Amino acid sequence: MAIRKFSTSSIKTGSKSSKFWDQTTTIPITADYLVVAGGGAGGGWSGAGGGGASGGGGAGGVRCTVDNTGRLATLPSALTLTLGTTYTITVGNGGSTGNGGNSSISGTGITTITSTGGGYGATRAVTNAASGGSGGGGYGAGDNNAGAAGTTAEGFGGGNGSGIDGGSSGGGGGAGEVGENGFRDTTSGDWYSGDGGDGIQTSITGTSTYYGGGGGGGSAPASDGWLSDPNGAGAGGLGGGGRGSSSTQTAQAGTINTGGGGGGRDNNSVYNGQAGGSGVVIIRTNRAATSTTGSPTYTTSGSYHIYKFTGDGSITY
Repeated sequence: MAIRKFSTSSIKTGSKSSKFWDQTTTIPITADYLVVAGGGAGGGWSGAGGGGASGGGGAGGVRCTVDNTGRLATLPSALTLTLGTTYTITVGNGGSTGNGGNSSISGTGITTITSTGGGYGATRAVTNAASGGSGGGGYGAGDNNAGAAGTTAEGFGGGNGSGIDGGSSGGGGGAGEVGENGFRDTTSGDWYSGDGGDGIQTSITGTSTYYGGGGGGGSAPASDGWLSDPNGAGAGGLGGGGRGSSSTQTAQAGTINTGGGGGGRDNNSVYNGQAGGSGVVIIRTNRAATSTTGSPTYTTSGSYHIYKFTGDGSITY
């Protein structure tokens, strides 16, 4: 309890007077949070670059004070909020052809908490994989095959593409692990693109949920002369990552409000890379807010009051 002001008062009865202390106090509010940025787009035929087996999009960066440290060795500290102060919430969009948008909590008296948008996947001879909260996956052949780096405390790097004429790209990085490299099965000789890295799991809402999965890499189809399995696209990582595309699989977008990366494009122009999923901001306290904007979803779990923002807004206690 923080004491803000002392003063003295007195009560007089007849000839006797008694003095006592008045005190004005303010009780700080401890707030756990989950801040998830928008996921990056999977590499595609247009927008983020040219054709080929393109890398999966990196997941949006994740910062969380409950259950899972992600890339941190220890959990970050909860925020201390002040009564009467309005805090601004920003929720990043998923990238449609590029990186996802940042998400944040900001306001007077606190250090702004920002998670970085996920990086987009690499494409042939046009665009390298982009770094971000989690990095995008590398292209499947000789050009731009390196996966990109993630951001410390937020997410991991994308997987590498095969780097030779195998047509297997890298999966996008996730908040909980690196994206998988494209690889060749030693038994069948077929090439497979990397899965997106898994996100992290947290029970901040009272239900254990994954956020920040990387997008799967796209695969060059066997019909184009590559030694690739027709179902060889990478799977999306746990936490909303989208699957990549192949000759038999359509790429998937990252799941909204998870920060999942979008799936990468195959070597057939029918299927493009897909967008990343939008982010989310969740605040959990032992006290109900006095007002909010942006229409957050309000729930309770035990003694906790939980506000889930899927778009920009504000909160005041």
